[in-house]
Amino acid sequence: MSATESSLAIQLRRLKPVQLRLLAELSHVGALGVAAARIGVAQPAASRLLADMEELLGLPLHERQGRGLRLTEVGLSLARRAARIEIELADAARELTEAATGRAGVVRVGAVTGPALSLVMPVLIALQRDLPEFRAEVTVATSVNLCDQLRDGRLDFALARLSPGETQLEARVLAVEPLSLVVRRGHPLLVRPILSLDDLMSYDWVMGDDETLLTQTVVSRLAELGLPLPQRRISTSSFLFTLALLNQTDAIAPLATPVVDSFAGNPSVPFVSLPIDLGLSVAPFSLVTRAGAQMTPPAQRLIDAILEV
Repeated sequence: MSATESSLAIQLRRLKPVQLRLLAELSHVGALGVAAARIGVAQPAASRLLADMEELLGLPLHERQGRGLRLTEVGLSLARRAARIEIELADAARELTEAATGRAGVVRVGAVTGPALSLVMPVLIALQRDLPEFRAEVTVATSVNLCDQLRDGRLDFALARLSPGETQLEARVLAVEPLSLVVRRGHPLLVRPILSLDDLMSYDWVMGDDETLLTQTVVSRLAELGLPLPQRRISTSSFLFTLALLNQTDAIAPLATPVVDSFAGNPSVPFVSLPIDLGLSVAPFSLVTRAGAQMTPPAQRLIDAILEV
């Protein structure tokens, strides 16, 4: 460590927790008054805290921008560290409370739809059978949403897909996610002895907008097969809304095969997959955690159980 780094490290240790909290909030809201209110101090006091930080470190952390302010690159770097410290402290408080009370804490796990049903659900059922006090909160959402919640400390880990260039999160690739084409029972295509690719194009397809990974995957694969874009008179990323449309129309929906497998074996469920394989699969999903994060024992137990599967 150079002399400059050593000196800066000493000064950083002198920062107050309230100063770090202020900086973390400023990186989110960009307004001193709002950030001050969030940490429970008056705006003049917040302004003094910020000035004291800059004087102590000898570095500019912010600059004025209209009626608000913008953190400098130095300020943003420190704000990211401050936010991470806040999250680690919150996790430490949870773990200490669990140790002091002898009770397992709540694990907050997120997952995209396929892994939620094929991995998270069966593993949680098994854990609750063996450990009656094991508790979990499960969030099913898009990868972008899950990664945002993970960065903010609202999730312990997620089964999702990481965007290129991500620095605050790290990922361990687990598996690809194949897709099946799903329709309602009694769909006209199910009575045909042989399905052709052209048959599929005669019906509406239910997918998300053009920015979603599933839609991009399907469109790309259909282009490879020399097929036109399917009709999409209704677009939605809602799983429940998709099932409702399938139930009441002759639409086709590409869904994660593990999702389909979870209900296809039950004859009372009004949905089945079409007997045709287009070779559809989305990019691999990963076990995503905050970079360098230390998992609580219950969270690590759930991760280990998922990895075993």
